[in-house]
Amino acid sequence: MTEQPTATYLTQEAFDRLRGELADLSGPRRQEVIARIEAARAEGDLKENGGYHAAREEQGKLELRIRQLTQLLDTAVVGTTPPADDGVVAPGMLVTVELFGDEETFLLGSREIADGSLQVFSEASPLGAAINGRTVGETTSYAAPNGTQIEVTITAAVPYTG
Repeated sequence: MTEQPTATYLTQEAFDRLRGELADLSGPRRQEVIARIEAARAEGDLKENGGYHAAREEQGKLELRIRQLTQLLDTAVVGTTPPADDGVVAPGMLVTVELFGDEETFLLGSREIADGSLQVFSEASPLGAAINGRTVGETTSYAAPNGTQIEVTITAAVPYTG
């Protein structure tokens, strides 16, 4: 039985940016790396050819990112920012919770939507799954990787505007 990949919520802006990155990586960037591999291969002995090995390593990283982006874009749910002020936690929301007596704010969704200045939890993560669909003021719990039950209270949920 194969596991179906989970859908990832993306804004139209994030989807377009990632699609552009994929086009660049699978087109011009891929051709550039292939040309460097061919040039290094033409130099002769591949065992001690640092340029060849570096280009092959870069090719591996490039192909991995292409596969990641292809899978992400194939399973993406593209939409607008969730509605404001409905009090329901959903992907694409900036959520504030109380954990262990401290407040923590993060984006619920894909790290691909955020600009990197913000912590992101997937809706498929233990915390994300526990709060997704819940309302502000609600308290729930989730199992940490070590099995400990962690209580979390949702204190705010607003649309992420980037």
